[in-house]
Amino acid sequence: MKRPETAEEEYGAGGQLAPAPVPPLVEVRGISKAFSSITVLDGISVAFAAGEVHVLFGENGAGKSTFINILAGALRPDRGEILIDGKATTFQSVEEARRTGIAAVFQEFSLAPHLTVEENLVLGNEPCWGPWIRRGEMRRVATAQLRSLGFAIDPKRMVSSLSRAEQQMVEIAKALLTDPRVLILDEPTASLSEQESRRLFAVIAELKARDVAIIYISHRLAEIFEIGDVAHVLRDGKLVKTTATKSIEPSGLVQAMLGRPLSALFPTIKHDPGGALLTLDNVSCPDGLLRNVSIRVHAGEVVGLAGLVGSGKSDIGRVCYGLVPGFEGTISVSGEPAAGPNPTSMLARGLTYVPSDRRREGLLLTRPVDENITLSILHESDVASGGFLRAAPLRRRAEGLLDQMGVQPPTLERLASQYSGGNQQKIMLGKTLARQASVVILDEPTVGVDVGAKADIYEIIASLVAEGAAVLLISSDLPEVINLCHRVYVVHRGTILAHVEADDLSEEVLLGHFFSESDGTECHSTSQQGGLGPV
Repeated sequence: MKRPETAEEEYGAGGQLAPAPVPPLVEVRGISKAFSSITVLDGISVAFAAGEVHVLFGENGAGKSTFINILAGALRPDRGEILIDGKATTFQSVEEARRTGIAAVFQEFSLAPHLTVEENLVLGNEPCWGPWIRRGEMRRVATAQLRSLGFAIDPKRMVSSLSRAEQQMVEIAKALLTDPRVLILDEPTASLSEQESRRLFAVIAELKARDVAIIYISHRLAEIFEIGDVAHVLRDGKLVKTTATKSIEPSGLVQAMLGRPLSALFPTIKHDPGGALLTLDNVSCPDGLLRNVSIRVHAGEVVGLAGLVGSGKSDIGRVCYGLVPGFEGTISVSGEPAAGPNPTSMLARGLTYVPSDRRREGLLLTRPVDENITLSILHESDVASGGFLRAAPLRRRAEGLLDQMGVQPPTLERLASQYSGGNQQKIMLGKTLARQASVVILDEPTVGVDVGAKADIYEIIASLVAEGAAVLLISSDLPEVINLCHRVYVVHRGTILAHVEADDLSEEVLLGHFFSESDGTECHSTSQQGGLGPV
């Protein structure tokens, strides 16, 4: 029987479900969910067909995470129903949904860090002989699964020793071991390199050919139009648009998400560099993470660090903040060398840092949002006196920061763990930027953040530069690097491989350096001013 050619044929005008000749694989009707007095989902009705990639698109707080948690059995709706193959189904747990054929890879990982990769892959479904686990069979299954997906990970490694990108691959491999009929992927490429993302897209194409329905959450427009068949746009808990991706332009998708046109995502940031505020001279780490790294970041400019996952670009930010002891070389802030730096001393010097992993290093997840977002300003005299905090001024500062960052809902008493990943990112940024600093290091500042929030964060970066701050932007998002940075250092195997000026920045140039066969022992500069930039 002929499949509809467009989403409008299948779903009807305005995103309403129309009769289909073949029942969809999964259908939700009138799903609603509220937490306390806040409605998160409001009457969502949508269907997912086998062999298609259905993209969920919307701002942070639009309801995407709640929706997929209901579909995956982690939450139960207040109203509405889920139909599998046309039959109403109720899930009491994630395991029950998995037995029905629905597997999810969430943005926040669910791996056991104290177990090996192979133990995590078969966890809950271990091959046994009587009371004993058949470890040989377990290793065979894990090795075959990783090899089939093209993931070069040793199954005997402890998960705690893996990078975030490697943990993402293990999560994907684990979900696919269940042979799902429906696979939910929540920001799966947020931690992956370009090459790793390509491999994931190839896996998705293979799953489509096997009639698996893919539900894909991403804020990256290029991904949506490359692999998506149908886009479902959520706004304020409602489904506002369903369309075939080939029937809409990116600007139309963004406008549907925001409810207003987005005239320009990237602001124009004036480049008027002053003196060097952050300088690294021949910085090396004893474990080989970094080798002879030299960079300069001046007042009034954004300098980028770009490279593949594992290239060492994030390690540079961590060394600057004093998180990697025992390095060789010199790190200077405002012209003064920092001997034996640590976070306390670097903050006192006017250098602040936003880590890439908000859950492990950026937030106190079990504490309320007001405590998190004001954590960096508790030393200031207007919120503390005589060793005691002043509740009213502190609350006003927290409210102002939540409003500035656009955190939704702006509920001061709500735990940080109860917010979506994108809102957690905003809280962490708000906490860091609340403190006045002359040097701001941002490591993946927009990971898991929607397009509208990205625009807000980019405006904040522009305002920091306008006020004379030096911004070091560490990012795997190439359009972000190209459109925001005045200069970019390419990091390769722990060294500075190239220095590229704004006029020469392009994806082709950066990717060419990323996959260079050079051993990284020389700094090849396309700048007319040398490898360090303006002096």
